[in-house]
Amino acid sequence: MTDLSTLWEVGLPLAGAGGLGVAKVRAPRLYWSLVGLPITQVRFTMTYRSTMDVCGLTVQPSRFRAFLVRNVARRSDVQPVPPKIRRVRGSSTGMRVTLRLPAGLEPADVMAASERLRHAWGVHSVNVVETKPGFVELRMTGYDVLRRVRMPRRRPSGPMTVPVALREDGTAFVRDYLKVPHALTLGANQSGKSMYQRNLIAGLARLNVALVGIDCKRGVEQRGYAPRLSALAITPEEASGVLDALVGEMEDRFDLLSEHGAGDIWDLPDTVRPVPVVLLVDEVAELFLVAGKKDEERRDRMVTQMIRLGQMASAAGIFLEVCGQRFGSDLGKGATTLRAQLTGRVVHRVNDKQTADMGLGDIAPDAVVAVTTIPPDKPGVAVAGDSSGGWSRIRTPELSAAKAAAICVEFAHLTPHLPALAPYRPVVPAEVPPVESVPLVKPVPATD
Repeated sequence: MTDLSTLWEVGLPLAGAGGLGVAKVRAPRLYWSLVGLPITQVRFTMTYRSTMDVCGLTVQPSRFRAFLVRNVARRSDVQPVPPKIRRVRGSSTGMRVTLRLPAGLEPADVMAASERLRHAWGVHSVNVVETKPGFVELRMTGYDVLRRVRMPRRRPSGPMTVPVALREDGTAFVRDYLKVPHALTLGANQSGKSMYQRNLIAGLARLNVALVGIDCKRGVEQRGYAPRLSALAITPEEASGVLDALVGEMEDRFDLLSEHGAGDIWDLPDTVRPVPVVLLVDEVAELFLVAGKKDEERRDRMVTQMIRLGQMASAAGIFLEVCGQRFGSDLGKGATTLRAQLTGRVVHRVNDKQTADMGLGDIAPDAVVAVTTIPPDKPGVAVAGDSSGGWSRIRTPELSAAKAAAICVEFAHLTPHLPALAPYRPVVPAEVPPVESVPLVKPVPATD
């Protein structure tokens, strides 16, 4: 009996500890919810004030507060005050804390101390986000959410909104074309760039938009999406024709906007609003390469047309997604000008620092170092930045080319017919049912 009781007393705790260890590796969400979150909440509550003090995030109180302490509380020592906790929320991936900053502190001070806060509270990462003037939110993650990507169940809604990847703070990285019309995606071979494009196309295929592809590798990447594409160019000659057609489409839409006194297509009535268009350019460097004088003329024209689309097309509902392995000023005339129009940036692991600089150096210089440290054994990890100067690490969920193509087949009935792009409409396989033509603009009855 003594041996049996000893076995229960020793074996059960060991088994429990071993089970928690396995859960920490195999089921990090479960482990965090059951063990990590309660421990972090207790640690945060007990050490908050001292942690803020040693991290330099306390300030001297106002004169009125100091007066109350000395005269009402009858205390001679006036302690520095930390940010005031407004709200604490736990989640399956981490914990969020809303802080009210006292006078004398700014969000940049808290951001600079994020690494020290991470170690003090024993969490995987701490991201600081300014929610409104005087308030910041500490977004803590209890474990590496990018190791196994699981997209949040709550999906953002919007006519041009696509969740593409997962941020390191556990939130979804969303491509919102109404906020960031044009974007540039860069990445070396096997960096996960194609996976990002698949997730983007799979999300766009479900929306009421027209997709136009340019893939000068004879359509190797985009031909599988043909059932959902309104046009596809697989050679530089066809790409030039597609770009000319899109510029002509843009000018026709400007005439429509002028006729109705609208600033963009979203101000138009539903009955006349043209369908939005997303142009997907794969391996943009191929459009810059030339082999002779004739190619130079075509190259200059294509680059000029892309710059025109980047400068003006968002109001007409035409958006650019430019993708490539590398992007630099050495590509030729117009590369830097084109980059300036592509305000959304996603950079995966690259082969040279110049590409990282061209991708993020002009909008978020601090992110260039983060790009150069992406390990090759983590495909899909990237750094996303925007013109506000903010940036974050993201990772796209795994999606095979066959699955992305199947999604395009499933939603092939949403493919609109654009008369200007009809010559470049890809051949749809026989097993895909024919798509009904959808006019660009619904006809208005003639009046006498």
